[in-house]
Amino acid sequence: MSSTNNFKLLAGIILSVFSININAQSKNNANEKNTTNKYYNWHNLDAKTNHIQGISTDIAYEKLLKDKPMKRVVVAVIDGGVDINHEDLAGKIWVNEGEIPKNGLDDDNNGFIDDINGWNFIGGKDGTNIKLETAEITRLYVKFIEKFDGIKKASLSGKKLAEYQYLEKAKIKYLEKANKTKNDYDDISGFASIFKEADSTIISILNKPDYTLNDIKSINPGIDKRLSSIKDLLYGIYKRGYNRNQFNSYYEYLDKKTNYQYNTDFNPRTIVGDNPELWNDIPYGNNDVIGNTPEHGTFVAGIIAANRHNDIGMKGIADSVKIMVIRTVPDGDERDKDVANAIIYAVNNGAQILNLSFGKDFSPQKNFVDNALKYAASKDVLIIHAAGNDSENNDTVERFPNNYDSTGNTIMRNWMNIGASYKKKNKTLTASFSNYGKKTVEFFAPGENIYSTQPANKYSVMDGTSFSAPMTAGAAALIKSVYPLLTASQIKEILINSAVKYPRLKVYLPSQHEKKRKKVRFGDLSVTGGLLNVYKALEMTEKYKNQ
Repeated sequence: MSSTNNFKLLAGIILSVFSININAQSKNNANEKNTTNKYYNWHNLDAKTNHIQGISTDIAYEKLLKDKPMKRVVVAVIDGGVDINHEDLAGKIWVNEGEIPKNGLDDDNNGFIDDINGWNFIGGKDGTNIKLETAEITRLYVKFIEKFDGIKKASLSGKKLAEYQYLEKAKIKYLEKANKTKNDYDDISGFASIFKEADSTIISILNKPDYTLNDIKSINPGIDKRLSSIKDLLYGIYKRGYNRNQFNSYYEYLDKKTNYQYNTDFNPRTIVGDNPELWNDIPYGNNDVIGNTPEHGTFVAGIIAANRHNDIGMKGIADSVKIMVIRTVPDGDERDKDVANAIIYAVNNGAQILNLSFGKDFSPQKNFVDNALKYAASKDVLIIHAAGNDSENNDTVERFPNNYDSTGNTIMRNWMNIGASYKKKNKTLTASFSNYGKKTVEFFAPGENIYSTQPANKYSVMDGTSFSAPMTAGAAALIKSVYPLLTASQIKEILINSAVKYPRLKVYLPSQHEKKRKKVRFGDLSVTGGLLNVYKALEMTEKYKNQ
């Protein structure tokens, strides 16, 4: 097949596969800083003053918090690691004062050596760390093959049948997701060399490393059919708002999914050196809380705690807060054992609020996590969890971790599940990717086009309920710092009761198919039908205290 025909044939593939799926990927303009970015600080603005559906943080500081004494609150960010050296997090990272740095001893006798700023449960004793991991459904698929391949379902009963059915459910989901991802990966891999050739050609003609839609449009291919095809291809991609960086990002995303997350031969857990299905071999891991996947956790930490007064970067929500960093989430699915141990570590070391911006479809060692949640409840700790980014109803679809035991009963009162919202009070208020639930999602908070910190003193814009959760964790920490005697349950009650309610507002039901989204009442998408609001929460807290 000629190069020209390759361009024409594969252009159709890329413009369909790429344009449909790239929307699910995070925006990442890592060199943009504060007011040069159009999304800077919108989440802290106020609906009445700024006509933006932010959480009213800035006006709360201006009108309610002047000269208010604040006590330090510790928030555990259980995530993929945090860049503790970021310029906007200086002075905001928790320090274990009972530990002497780098002496190789467990000075405070908490079971962890040199845990100065937290702990890394996905690292090895030799200092190496897990970066990429498999999906939970991949691990369960492997287990199904090992235990039940060739065995007929009709021959099983009791616990064996129940295990078979559980693993079979994961197997079906694995094959569905793995096959789709592999097909997309094969399509885009076939196109990658064509795209690279087209990109290089345009760079050479324009004599500039980066180009715009207008630059492509200005090229006159004349009678050169190959150049005409290249121009048509790149013009089609750039006209849809996509570019080289997004193409490369999507290609890397599919590569990770195909060759690591859904790869049944991949097992990085040997780095840790434990059995992740057993509870009896702790402690494990290392003290490298930055690790090799700190992008997501750094973004989360910035939302909660970035310095509000240094005139650089961004404004965090809570002034008097320290971030305890617990590395548990790799690029792939977290392990239940690590999540449980992270919760217990956070509670034992003084964290009052835990932020969990992660989740998955299956939880084979759920009892580990359930026991950790019960322990957190007994110590009056508030846990904030991201609702998820699959446009699904959490009332009907299981997502883990969650706050329900095997019988469907609530595990702890101090648990909150948060959906993602956007800035306008109209049909676009709900983020298209956000999970929702009239029974299982407390309310929505900003989660689309959020500007926050990235490693190496950079900043970016990203989407996800992962960032709606720390909005809420930051608000809870702010309330706790001003009113330290409030319990976790009281703070949750205040946040829920003070949410700005829009029960009858017609909004788009979150959906992966944006062109087919139907309208529903906002009040039907969460417990409160409301949005997080710091100002109203603080107002209510003052009345609550007086009463």
